[in-house]
Amino acid sequence: MVSQLCWGCLSTTGLRQTSRALLHPQYRQLAAKTTTSLFSTSAIQYANPLQKKSRSMEGSPKFRESKSARMRKPKKATTDRGRPPLVGERKALRKRIVLSNTNALEVPGMQEFSEETMVDSRIRGSVLALPVPMITQLRALQAFKPSQGWSLFRRPGVVLRRETLEMGRVFEGISTEGPEKGKVVKKILTGKKASGKSVHLLQAMAMALLKKWVVISVPEPQDLVIAQTAYAPIPDTNPVQYVQEQATSELLQRTVLANEEVLSKLHVALEHPELKSLIRPKMTLDELARLGIQDVTISWPVFQAFWAELNATAPPTKDTDDKAKSSFEPRPPVLVTVDGLSHWMQDSKYRNADFKPIHAHDLAFVKHFLSLLQPASSNNNNNKPQLPNGGILLYATSGSNNPSVPSFDIALDQLAARQQGIAESSADFPEPDPYAKIDNRVLNLFKQASTSKSSSLELQTLGGLSRSEARGFMEYFARSGILQEKITEEWVSEKWSIAGGGIIGEMEKLGKRLRTVL
Repeated sequence: MVSQLCWGCLSTTGLRQTSRALLHPQYRQLAAKTTTSLFSTSAIQYANPLQKKSRSMEGSPKFRESKSARMRKPKKATTDRGRPPLVGERKALRKRIVLSNTNALEVPGMQEFSEETMVDSRIRGSVLALPVPMITQLRALQAFKPSQGWSLFRRPGVVLRRETLEMGRVFEGISTEGPEKGKVVKKILTGKKASGKSVHLLQAMAMALLKKWVVISVPEPQDLVIAQTAYAPIPDTNPVQYVQEQATSELLQRTVLANEEVLSKLHVALEHPELKSLIRPKMTLDELARLGIQDVTISWPVFQAFWAELNATAPPTKDTDDKAKSSFEPRPPVLVTVDGLSHWMQDSKYRNADFKPIHAHDLAFVKHFLSLLQPASSNNNNNKPQLPNGGILLYATSGSNNPSVPSFDIALDQLAARQQGIAESSADFPEPDPYAKIDNRVLNLFKQASTSKSSSLELQTLGGLSRSEARGFMEYFARSGILQEKITEEWVSEKWSIAGGGIIGEMEKLGKRLRTVL
């Protein structure tokens, strides 16, 4: 069907833009009067070019976006922070021990800690310097603590207090011929925070090294129960025991570094089937212990063999070689120190196959040292005495890092009551709280250890220094150039009272506070 609209009408409505020169004069006037059109069909080349978006419109809000004013944050200048610390570098810095201060004055006439001075009551209250060769051995045993003020003085020294003299006499009695020869002393040290328990253990290690004993130290019992070392079950054990090979290897390393002089003179005398292919004839105990250091996987069998050799009294009876029997070296006494016993009296952070917490007493490392506190009959050891060559067991609690274990607290109270002669049937005998969760394994451990007739467990509480000991301690600060005060009886009595009755840690804080007199 033909459209009724002519071509001219369509051209005027804007469907097609036609040059005015081709239009009829009548339509040319009409096109001139038309100013706008409703739509356009012009070609693309006739369209206006698109304008570029300005930078101000790039940050304009999009559809359904907030139109509030937004301010751009200025770019921060990158700063060079240097290299990050290596693995273990922060821990090493935190545990760094500084034992000398070159700015401190040299104390003239300072006596050294020796076999004669450690039992001399005439110099009670004096500060004795530790021998220089012994410092390396004490470092290997990790006897020094970062919280102690060793970095204040020219050289490390210890106070000869009443408890130190008593312990020195015990070492003297066990080491010399007499009625106490080969005796075993078992003690648990308690006391307030900063009362000097860790330093008391250090003094015991120094005495043992002077007497040529074998010293075995567990400086951080907490590291054995917080699940930071590898562990594995020991087959054919009921209840299941777990071995910590890496921790055992580190114990052997500390023991070898500190007792190399003594262990290098002792030779293997017993038979050890588990290590038969590794033990050579005339091997020393030093070489035996190094087997567990070089190969961590056999550290526990090596430690068991090493411990059996330390407690040997004679070669095997089936050995008919008279020359071997005559060449057997007598074993020296053994000192065992543990600093932080509370961590071994609760469940550890380790888990068994059923994902249940493992008790600390089920760890073979921990069980070995706790079994030393019990009499030999309770260990199914054929009534063989613990430490037959004599020795001392010193286990200390911690005042600064001490977990709350109600079972251990009541066990110590009961131990103190038995030591005072209070019967268990008495009304004064401490009983556990009926509403508290009590671990019977902990109570039975100390009950058996305290009721043994031979080498029973003792509880020793360290208090503060006496006034005369506190005066000698403060005079040492003054002679080192740290304390700028005149030491008088009134001044010492005042500081002694402020320090809670002579707590040595508090006395140290008072002594290192410098005052400038104008």
